[in-house]
Order: sequence, then structure tokens, then C-alpha cells
Amino acid sequence: RIWRVSLSYGVSVMQFPFSVIKRLGTGFIAASLVASPVFAADSAIDSGDTAWILTATALVLFMTLPGLALFYAGLVQSKNIVSVLMHHFAIAALMSILWVIAGYSLAFSGDGAWVGDLANAFMSNITLDSASGTIPESVFAAFQMTFAIITPALIIGAYVERMKFAALLLFSAIWLLVVYAPVTHWVWGGGIMAEWGVLDFAGGIVVHATAGTAALVCALVVGKRRGFPTSIQPPHSPVLTMIGASMLWIGWFGFNGGSALGAGNSAGMALLVTHIAAATASLVWMFIEWFRFGRPSLVGIVTGMVAGLATVTPASGFIGIPGGLILGLAGGVACYIAVDLIRVRLKIDDSLDVFAVHGVGGILGSLLVAYLALPAFGGLGLADGVTAGSQFMVQLSSVAITVLWTGIASYVILKIIGVVIGLRVDQQDEIEGLDLSQHGERGYHNG
Repeated sequence: RIWRVSLSYGVSVMQFPFSVIKRLGTGFIAASLVASPVFAADSAIDSGDTAWILTATALVLFMTLPGLALFYAGLVQSKNIVSVLMHHFAIAALMSILWVIAGYSLAFSGDGAWVGDLANAFMSNITLDSASGTIPESVFAAFQMTFAIITPALIIGAYVERMKFAALLLFSAIWLLVVYAPVTHWVWGGGIMAEWGVLDFAGGIVVHATAGTAALVCALVVGKRRGFPTSIQPPHSPVLTMIGASMLWIGWFGFNGGSALGAGNSAGMALLVTHIAAATASLVWMFIEWFRFGRPSLVGIVTGMVAGLATVTPASGFIGIPGGLILGLAGGVACYIAVDLIRVRLKIDDSLDVFAVHGVGGILGSLLVAYLALPAFGGLGLADGVTAGSQFMVQLSSVAITVLWTGIASYVILKIIGVVIGLRVDQQDEIEGLDLSQHGERGYHNG
């Protein structure tokens, strides 16, 4: 049975399983326990909340188009820039349609523990008057759609410069329905992890752990780029990368602040700690490089920023300013070490460090929130009767199950696609570059 509860901290009316409601304490912000919409005809639509989530929706889409697209485009060789931009644009369009057809329903319909149902296929139950708490359900569905767009788009960084365009479209489509939608249901749609009381405010588990894990599997299954690691050219345009990273930083205010689903105290604090973590991790990464190599790099400092943002995401609505500083520091150090381990020592060609930055950052933040949510660290507290240790075990179990399912499902999907249409372009196409071989266009023309 589903009950409605109105929470403090500026959080809109949300939908919570009764077993979770019984555990809530007055000092606990529960915005991420279950983000299922409330389809109550008598819900009062708040114009302020609606205006903020409309803005946040645009900001999250802005993260993918053009933010992430430019961030990744600058990191590849010049002969592959068109392909990377094409990947992002096509995924944005395809994921949007799939979200309407089945993704939204699988994530946010039904009361199953492991997956939703198709009762809201094609968003058939959404009308002009449908409400999700204090915002229209149409706005909630659109906001969640932008998350469904950016998550498979993050994985692009693992297989750039060598994967067939048709293969990546097929992989992304199946992955959205088999991995992303079920995990969203587990955490935000009233599923098994929501019943456990998992804390994931804006997607450390739902977005970053899934995308990071899938990226690592893609890197291993698709294989290394030709010449990796000895003859891979450096990023062709740090300028584009910095511009894209700046757009990501701005858009992340909608990503985390919008996840409060209202324009209140929770959104404000989430936005502030997000910015603090990003700034801290940027400087951490810069100083590590400066100490290690004698020169700080532009690509390095913006990569640190993304690491900080990924790390703070799951905790952003539960922590205070000290937590933002701690997560920025921890994310900058941990993700830098992970990049060195995966790319340099293990020689795994996760080309744009998706697992090391997004996967490691998202997982780290998902675990540390159990402690940083405590009032001792400026957090808002845990549910009544819940200790940091017991919350940590919930976080650890949720992360482990998500990583395991994502890894297995991604591997199976890739293997099937490999048999049906093949995953990689041929060697000559890779040498020529995917811009010409896959799309018949150039990003740059000499002369």
C-alpha cells in the first residue's frame, strides 16, 4: 500500500511505502528514498516548484546537449569529433522515444520489487491534470527523461573511436530498458532498495554506478583502440573539453538541485554542496598533477571537477557544507588514483575514464553518505533507529547488486550484438576515422 507524506526541508509531497515512512525521523530528508510520482487528482500544483523543475529539466538536458558532447569531443582525435557529437545527439533522441514507449512505465509504474510494469506504456496515463506531488506529472516525466538520456550517453566515453554506430544505438536502446529502467525502479520507483531505505538523492547508484560499470564492461568487450596505449594521441582540443565541462558544472545544479522536486531548502543546499564539491575536487586534481608532473593541465582540472560532481551526487540532498568539502576531497583523490590504476597499470582502454571518474565517484559518494548525513558532519540525520553502520550496509548492498546486474546484463547485451551485427568498425575505418567512415563528414577542413 502507498501512503502520501508531506516532508519538511522544502521537499514536495512524495510517495513512500509505509514501511519506509515508519522509519522517517524529523531530522531526515527523504527526497531520494522513493521518487515515485503521486498521481493524486487533488494534489495542489505549486507554481514555484513547477517553474524550478522546468528549469532543472532544461539544465539536465543541457548537460548532454551540448555539455557532455563537447566534453567528450575535445578528448578524442580530430578525425572522430563528428562521430562523438553524432553519438550524443542520436542517443538523446532515441532514449527520449524509448522513455515514452516503455522506460518511464517500467521505472515508475507498479509495485513490484524488481521492476515496474507497462501500465503506463506510451505515458498513456499522463493527462493535463496529472500531478506528481506539487508539480505536473508531465514535468516529472520530462525531468526523469533527461536522466535517462545522459546515463547511456556517459557510456560513450568507453568505446569512442572504434564502435559501430548501429551497434551503439542498439546497445543503448536495450541497456536503457534492461538496466537503467529496472535500477531506477529499485531506487526511486518504490522497488526493493527503496524499501530498504537506500539513500541516492540524484543518481550515484542509478546513474553513475550503472554507467561506470557498463563503461568498464564495454571497454573490455569491445577491446582497445588501435595503438593503445603507446601511440594514442592526446586530446585534440582541450578548449572544447573545458567548454563542455563548464556546461556540465552549470547543468549539474539542475541535476542535483532539481532532484528535490521542489524549490525549497533541500534544493538550495543540494546546489551549494554540489558547487563546493566540484570546486574542491578540481583543485585536488590540479595540485596532484602539478606535484607529480610539474605542470597542471586544463584537461586535468576539468576532469577533477567531474569527479567531484559525480561523488557528491548521491549525497547532495542529505549533507551539509562539511560533507561537500569532504566528498570533493575524497572524490578528487580516489578518482585520480582509479584513472592511474585502470588506464596506466591495468591498461584497460576505458578511453575517457568513465568508470574511474563516474563509476568510482558515484560509488564512493553512495557509501560515504551513510556517515556524512549525520549531524556531526552537518548532515540532516538518518531515519529513526537507523545507525550509520546499518545505513552503510544498505548502501553497500544496493551498490553491489546494481554493479553486479549492470555488469552481467551489459556483457550479455554486447555479446549478442557482437554476434548479430558486430561491435567494432574494421581496421581501415578506424585508421581513417569514424567521421568519414561512419558518417561521411569531417569536423575540420584544412585550407
